[in-house]
Amino acid sequence: MNTLSDPGRFESIRRSNLLTALRNNPASLAGGIVIALVTLVAIAGPVLVGDPNAGALSNRLQPPSMAHPLGTDPLGRDVLSRLVYGARITLAMAVSITLIRLIIGFVVGLLAGLFGGLVDEVLMRVVDFLLAFPGIVLALVIAGILGPSLRNVLLALVVVGWGSYARVVRSSVLSVREEPFVDAAKLAGVSRIRLVWTHFVPNVAGPVVVLSTLDLGGVVLAAAGLSFLGLGAQPPTPEWGTMVADGSDYLRSAPWLVNVPGVAIAVVVLGFNLLGDGLRDSLDTDPTRVNR
Repeated sequence: MNTLSDPGRFESIRRSNLLTALRNNPASLAGGIVIALVTLVAIAGPVLVGDPNAGALSNRLQPPSMAHPLGTDPLGRDVLSRLVYGARITLAMAVSITLIRLIIGFVVGLLAGLFGGLVDEVLMRVVDFLLAFPGIVLALVIAGILGPSLRNVLLALVVVGWGSYARVVRSSVLSVREEPFVDAAKLAGVSRIRLVWTHFVPNVAGPVVVLSTLDLGGVVLAAAGLSFLGLGAQPPTPEWGTMVADGSDYLRSAPWLVNVPGVAIAVVVLGFNLLGDGLRDSLDTDPTRVNR
């Protein structure tokens, strides 16, 4: 049975079956473990490593060693320290962008699905306008106009990404509106607010959770890409995309400067994608199938 056909089914799965389903899916379990480890490292960063901006020119471009397990950069800074602190920035950016996208898209999609008519037409045409442009290109234009900074990258990626959430939420709301339990609740005199909270929100939550988990990987890639182009974090901020850009001039002589943050980005994106796939299978929902 699909999640949308039974009110509260998402809540019951989340409480009793979700962890079991994830344990039975080795790929999604591996993705969850990877994300948990990276999060733990990011939180414990100040305890694990030293100042990411501390360095000496006498130690510049040192290969991996006992003193510097991942080598040093052109300014003699420890790459491991910068990688760990960069994890904090990367995860914080990804979670913040995805959460803001989710909130905006959830509200817009809910309003469009519940009210329909002119409200639906106006809101969905705005969404269509945003989705008509390639997301990374539009984000590049916005960030370029606003100027290089992490805040502007966050704003640009939020603007280009909330439309997908609105489309998924609207589609789910339209499906739930046709269910018999909604008509029964209306006949029983349930208020609109309570109807939305008890019937629509739990049933819409499944596809949104899956979409947001899958979206996190894309956000990490997009933020790193914009930083690589010089539009995101500025030196000496230890952000992974900026680290790749800084090390690109030393690709032959010091390949660890590019390989280390590049592998970190790939591992985190893979972890989010595997976790999202597991959630999608566990919740029996596909957020990519939406109705226009």
